[in-house]
Amino acid sequence: MEKFDLIVIGSGPGGYVAAIRAAQKGLRVACVEKEKTLGGTCLNVGCIPSKALLHSTEYYHRVAHEGNEHGIEASDLRVNLSKMMARKEKIVAGLVGGIDFLFKKNKVVAIKGAAKLTSSTTIEVEGESYEATHLLLATGSEPMTLPFLPIDEKRVLTSTGALALTEIPKKMLMIGAGVIGLELGSVYRRLGAEVEVIELLDRVTPGLDAEISKTVQQVLTKQGMIFHLNTKVLGAEVRDSGVTLKVDGRDFVGDVVLVAIGRKPYSEGLGLREVGIQTDESGRVLIDGSFRTSLPSVYAIGDLVDGPMLAHKASEEGIAAVDIICGQKAEINYVAIPNVMYTWPEVACVGMSEQEAKAAGIEIIVGKVPFRGIPRARCSGDEEGLVKIIGDKKSGRLIGMHIVGPSASEMIHEGVIALEKRAKVVDIAHASHAHPTCSEAIKEASQAALGEAIHL
Repeated sequence: MEKFDLIVIGSGPGGYVAAIRAAQKGLRVACVEKEKTLGGTCLNVGCIPSKALLHSTEYYHRVAHEGNEHGIEASDLRVNLSKMMARKEKIVAGLVGGIDFLFKKNKVVAIKGAAKLTSSTTIEVEGESYEATHLLLATGSEPMTLPFLPIDEKRVLTSTGALALTEIPKKMLMIGAGVIGLELGSVYRRLGAEVEVIELLDRVTPGLDAEISKTVQQVLTKQGMIFHLNTKVLGAEVRDSGVTLKVDGRDFVGDVVLVAIGRKPYSEGLGLREVGIQTDESGRVLIDGSFRTSLPSVYAIGDLVDGPMLAHKASEEGIAAVDIICGQKAEINYVAIPNVMYTWPEVACVGMSEQEAKAAGIEIIVGKVPFRGIPRARCSGDEEGLVKIIGDKKSGRLIGMHIVGPSASEMIHEGVIALEKRAKVVDIAHASHAHPTCSEAIKEASQAALGEAIHL
């Protein structure tokens, strides 16, 4: 039986980062992956391919709908979907190959196949047994489905199928108005598909600040998405010609339906119960403050445990877990982990929402600035959205930053650093921001929270 210091199960952003970190610290490491390629959902059928398509379709949409305003006159503008998909696949292949290279460079042993725990220190993969002093579970998550709507990735899609369509549907139905659905809905709306979104709750992106959610819905509605909130899908009919969704007293008909109702931990089939690892009713692995499961030699991170299902959260946990395994102290400030949606405009948030702060009994100060008042946003035509700053009135500290607007995914890290360093709103308000930049909206919103806004 081959022995290691650490075996990581799963090679997504949590698993592969943890494996490399452990190898750099001198451990003998193996990483097990059941899929054909390394990288997990994020690199293969999630974050990376979706961003590639979002970027490509934004180019097309801008030329088609805004080019004339900029003096760019184009005729016979067409989408070559197969070429667009090929570009996406090339990007994915390059990044996956990069992980292969890093594993070889750091002497991480890659084991292909589905792993099953047989004890607190042993696993079985494709009939072969392996032993390690420590095991790290980083198996990620998988899409949630509806019992009356079996996935075929042709008419009834998860995000995986939506990233690999061979033709643009005339009409796409979406169940769920969360981040994954709205991003993929944006891709096909830009390409000309009608997109109707059916959401059980009373607003889109329900995990975000309520004002931000409202702004997102308004902007996407302007772009042509149709939203049906407080609406429950009760049944469905799938034919070769399309899909019909049954709702109270009404049918929705489309060429395809994207089921984007969330994700669940990938914990089945790992042998967790058999070896005594405890999970909750949702299948999440229960851990202590050091990522240890109910078996002290087995650790778990990422989508498999409680918390937001974010690639960068998994990576941070992977590094922290390895540091702890190596006898070092490590902790993560979960409040300072940002959340991003890559629609247009982008959405990025970190820290507390206004509703969370009020529920916690915090007296707050709030500053808001719309991008239409920011010169750089005017120049680029990115005037939709706003920056919202939330501070603790008593301490003056920043406790939340929320952005709907251009480059929000990049701008949000000013808020991340401020939260990590326990900075005050006044620190941001008095820091010089280059002009003209979209980041000036952060300075202006901070000034507004203090009653010192110049341009409002």
